[in-house]
Amino acid sequence: MNKAKIGLIGCGEMGSALARGMIKAGDIDASSIYLYDLNRERQDTLAQELKGNSADNLETMVSVCRFIFIAVKPQDAGDLFNKMKAFVIPEQIIISIAAGITIKFIENILPPGIKVIRLMPNTPCLIGEGAVVISAGETVSDEEKKEVERLLKPLGLIIRFPEALMDAATGLSGTGPAYVYLFIETMIDAGVSVGIRRDVASKLVIQNVIGAARMLEENVHHPAEMRNIVTSPAGTTSSAMLVLEESGFRSCLIKAVMAATRRSGELLKS
Repeated sequence: MNKAKIGLIGCGEMGSALARGMIKAGDIDASSIYLYDLNRERQDTLAQELKGNSADNLETMVSVCRFIFIAVKPQDAGDLFNKMKAFVIPEQIIISIAAGITIKFIENILPPGIKVIRLMPNTPCLIGEGAVVISAGETVSDEEKKEVERLLKPLGLIIRFPEALMDAATGLSGTGPAYVYLFIETMIDAGVSVGIRRDVASKLVIQNVIGAARMLEENVHHPAEMRNIVTSPAGTTSSAMLVLEESGFRSCLIKAVMAATRRSGELLKS
């Protein structure tokens, strides 16, 4: 891996996941990572954990790094880019994970010719099992995209998207783990309601989700086909499926993804 220095602005959950994931595979020297956060204690704690560099100030960090990851809240992005515009140069690559903040918005604030990439990761990146959707501005070359993808590879699945679909990626994938957690939580509660101890129900449900996901990952069949395999005529599964259909399970989930997608598109206007 090249020795280019990597900056991270924002050391919260997602920013920390990015930093940990990039170091995890061993291809990146922790000494090449520079961290900056308005919360200095959080910044120093992460730097100590990763054995990276805790930047004294924003200008120092930006001036030494080629890749600069932006992991701040969307409502804080505008102020940050306005502060950065005096320090950045076209050779640097700005990589933003701020939901709803478009490449054009960033390009309009920063100097002309700046290279901007937009990401939508999700929280399983913390354990290297995440999904990262990536979209790049017109000034980013294909080789530069590949460089960034190599940095992100330890986080999990990397998929390129046109930017027009980034809000949809946020609604489906960025928010997706929350839907799965709610499903798991509800299934555990259901297990308890039919007499299974909570700790046992938890193990069973989590293994069900892991096993089903892995079967889909390794199988060429559509999820509906896999479901049909376990749905016998007049059996327990068919009875359960009928209740889920009558309760609007599918439509509720689709509406949830659509609502999250709409909200992502509204964040820039907030």
